[in-house]
Amino acid sequence: MNNLDCNLYNHFSAQIGLYCDKILLTTEKEKSYSYRDIEQETARLANYLVGLGARKGDRISAQIEKSPQALCLYLACLRSGLVYHPLNPAYSAHELEYFIENAEPVIIICDPKQFHILQPLAESSHVSRMETLDGDGQGTLIDNSRDNSTEFEIVPRAENDMAALLYSSGTTGVPKGIMITHGNLLSNAKSLAEIWGVTNEDHLLHCLPTFHVHGLFIALNCMLLSGASMRWLAAFKTDLILKFLPQSTVMMGVPTYYTRLLDDPLFTTDMAQNIRLFISGSAPLKVETFAKFKQRTGHCILERYGMTETNINTSNPLEGERKPGTVGLPLPNVEVRIVDDEDKPLATGEIGNLQVRGPNVFIGYWRMADKTEESFTENHYFDTGDKGQIDAQGYVSIVGRSKDLIISGGLNIYPKEIEVLIDDISGVKESAVIGVPHSDFGEAVVAIIVEKQKNTFKEEQIITSLKDKLANFKVPKRIIFLDELPRNAMGKVQKNILRDNYGDLLS
Repeated sequence: MNNLDCNLYNHFSAQIGLYCDKILLTTEKEKSYSYRDIEQETARLANYLVGLGARKGDRISAQIEKSPQALCLYLACLRSGLVYHPLNPAYSAHELEYFIENAEPVIIICDPKQFHILQPLAESSHVSRMETLDGDGQGTLIDNSRDNSTEFEIVPRAENDMAALLYSSGTTGVPKGIMITHGNLLSNAKSLAEIWGVTNEDHLLHCLPTFHVHGLFIALNCMLLSGASMRWLAAFKTDLILKFLPQSTVMMGVPTYYTRLLDDPLFTTDMAQNIRLFISGSAPLKVETFAKFKQRTGHCILERYGMTETNINTSNPLEGERKPGTVGLPLPNVEVRIVDDEDKPLATGEIGNLQVRGPNVFIGYWRMADKTEESFTENHYFDTGDKGQIDAQGYVSIVGRSKDLIISGGLNIYPKEIEVLIDDISGVKESAVIGVPHSDFGEAVVAIIVEKQKNTFKEEQIITSLKDKLANFKVPKRIIFLDELPRNAMGKVQKNILRDNYGDLLS
């Protein structure tokens, strides 16, 4: 494969040539953009960024709301060999200071409302230029690039050249910059388009944020690679999903999206009859949600498993059994294994450390050579930090994060096992199990529960109901009732916050 072939945009360009007059996306306000429109805007932006002095490999930091123009900015960076660095619009000044200092971008693009926050950070980090772009696609970036050429020659990129820089959440120390390459993104997009059967006839209901892998890479890349089209929503809103779902063929979401749909009586079988595929990721899908969704719509949600460092690793099949509670089978060319703490493979069904190897796996952490080295084995498997198991049919299940593992009295406890039992109790909406410091056992189990109706249970009732189902060392010592669990932007429960809040509970 020559260098030009490795630029992801070159592969999108082939579809743009085939479908130049086809509508690529339509917004919730019914404004449509053809493949040609997007390609021309991408060229104008690429010419403008390069004209400002940006060169291949330079980082472009973007703290912007979702818009078609934001998509064009991502594509312009790919096309011109720049490194796209998306930032959550909700980040505070304190968080942004670290990201800007660490990434060292040459240009920052932000929402106009954030300009006063980012400007001093840009000055202290010697960023040469700032531009603005809002959620309506307006700002200095668009104004200043308007007169640039709609022609731009794709910059050659090698397989291991960085395409994007994303950061980990930083729940266990400082955030780590994750270097994603053109080869990573291309291999994953090709695999996903193949195994999910994506074609130019598909119409994706895109309601995910675009500062995250799920909405930016997973949802977009396989669609662009296939000549498909999209309904482009700024955010998930149940009324808009119900409005546009009948016109779509594919929906991707986090589990919260599907539980919200199930909570709405207007969500019926008829609403979903045109959809061929519902996909869930970014957080575990409860077996109860899987079952209720199938009962309501006849559809089995396809759950898959990925992470920022690897994009997608496994997926339940398009054809064949989609096993609830599992994240499916490894993607083509992706190897998944379960090992012990000495990196020795474990037998089928045993719980251990989940490791992956393949062209989807990132090349390392930005300017953290030591952290990169310790994250890979000698034979190039990446240690995901997840605890998992693989069944006799090859289906992978995630039982928890290694940092979520509870060790009480020297015995390992996997929170997922307890959470499943609690969630099965009638009247429980959801739960999260954590370990907190204990003077005798080292750690003890605490369960945080959200009830469907407040004040349904007393703490003793839950504990008593679990004693018949769990070994005593696994039974929670305390039950905490909350109105809701803390979650990040992608719907993942933030157990680190729960551990911080209740760390002194048993001391």
